[in-house]
Amino acid sequence: MKKKVLSLLLSTAMVASLAACGSTSSETTTTTESGDTTASQSADATASTDTAAATDEEYTLETLNIVVDGTLTATVENGQDAFKEQWEKAVSEKLGHPITLNINQLDHSDYAGTVSRLLTTGAPGDADYPDALIMSATMFRQYAQTGLLWDMADAYANAEFQSRITLPSINENMKDSEGHLYGFAPTYGNGCVTYVKKSWLDAVGMKAEDIKTFDDYYNMLIAFANNDPDGDGSNGTYGVIAAGYGKLDEAPYINYMPEFWQGAYPSFYQKDGVWVDGFAEQATIDALTRLAKGYADGVIDPDTEEAGTKQAREKWFSAEQSTSEGVFTYWAGTWLRTLTDNMAKQGVDDDLGDDRLVQLAPIQEIKDTWGGYINREAPVWVITDDQDGSNAREQAIFDALLETMLDGDTVQTLWTYGAEDVHWSTHAESFTTNADDPEKKKDYEYAEGEFHLKQSPNDPNTVWKKNHLDPVLVIAPLTNGFVDSDELVAAGNKFFTENCVDAPQAASCETLTEVNEELVTDKTTLMNQVVTGEKTAEDAIAEYLEKWGDVSAQIVEELNAQ
Repeated sequence: MKKKVLSLLLSTAMVASLAACGSTSSETTTTTESGDTTASQSADATASTDTAAATDEEYTLETLNIVVDGTLTATVENGQDAFKEQWEKAVSEKLGHPITLNINQLDHSDYAGTVSRLLTTGAPGDADYPDALIMSATMFRQYAQTGLLWDMADAYANAEFQSRITLPSINENMKDSEGHLYGFAPTYGNGCVTYVKKSWLDAVGMKAEDIKTFDDYYNMLIAFANNDPDGDGSNGTYGVIAAGYGKLDEAPYINYMPEFWQGAYPSFYQKDGVWVDGFAEQATIDALTRLAKGYADGVIDPDTEEAGTKQAREKWFSAEQSTSEGVFTYWAGTWLRTLTDNMAKQGVDDDLGDDRLVQLAPIQEIKDTWGGYINREAPVWVITDDQDGSNAREQAIFDALLETMLDGDTVQTLWTYGAEDVHWSTHAESFTTNADDPEKKKDYEYAEGEFHLKQSPNDPNTVWKKNHLDPVLVIAPLTNGFVDSDELVAAGNKFFTENCVDAPQAASCETLTEVNEELVTDKTTLMNQVVTGEKTAEDAIAEYLEKWGDVSAQIVEELNAQ
């Protein structure tokens, strides 16, 4: 199975390399069975030759290559060099020898495709091959049984941070039936909540606490589209925008438009302990019908079909509110502050200050089905396995990267807040944001020894928020007392944790890995055709079952047999 899955992943990577960002393709490319076997035989032969020597040797990790996505906010333009320098110094002191950190930060839009190419066309020791990398829950399920990832169960069990873990179930639940642990989540997953512009609610005479059902929600969208909530005298506004009508390539799939999807889950998931194909269920037909009505009624911004997350949120908080939207469902906690600050930078609703947005409680239909907003499975760090018969290299990677990431002090602070005196400081200082704008100007002053966040390196008019680890989501908290006391972020996290339920487990099996790219492409096409009125939801699902029914049944059978 391992060779076949590796071939499939390589095929996916080759297809992705031929496609532009955001495009789809139904073509497939496969490696030959003979070529795959020859490469594997060669690797096996090399591994068997080196095993005896490698098993007993001490391994000194001199260079650590990591691959990350946009969740590392200390980017090249935003102080990454300082983060890297301070990490190398701190970790070298902990390990007792120098170590170099190489960070390969990939574009979010094609992260999965680029990772696939790196892992299936390279090998440990290559200059651009990752020692460790970040994966989404969906990616992790696809790679966990390929043999590419190291089983870190023993390293995790013996880690120093075990004594400080407050959320042990996060990683315990990621172990397979045999106790193998191929990924590590330093935080819980978080999820999305529905944000509504307070000024728009006021303009149409509504209150967030009165939006309790889908009918209430839909009537609010109608009012936003038709009642001139921005006050410019025209009706060019919409009710809601999202990054796609459904994000069918990324679990939990429904989190950007949860009110329309309600109890539907357009992927494979477990219902009462049995795996089913959620896309073929009546709940999905009902959800697609609701989306189609929203599109036809003009309450869903048609830009939703092609928008990514960046485009959707930037249009939503744009200074040009006359073509904007009142509702945007997006990530909880820190993003409540980020979205509010971006509205401030655009000069939107300045009179409301930090009260620009309200968080909408889950509507009754969501409570009756899922129970609340979806808390996604956490992104994970994985370590690549060189399959040389020794754990020495992999344990050294774990010790340098993951053990120190949750040290509770210096290194965890780097991953949480960034570089000292670049992103945060404890030295006395004062600074001003938006100094040239009397309405937005804000002064900050801190005493010596007082922990605080500094101005963002690439934008002196904003204050830095966090780096990779969210301090309120992390499974082992800092022990040095460094806490950013942003009341808005705290309120956002409290709201989400009080209104969320855990997402269904991501599905993974051999057949699903083989067909997933084409399957997602077809489902997305059918979804878009229904929403834009080209076909009915019933016809779309019938078309799906005609083409994919047998494959779907095979996937369900494999999932239930695991």
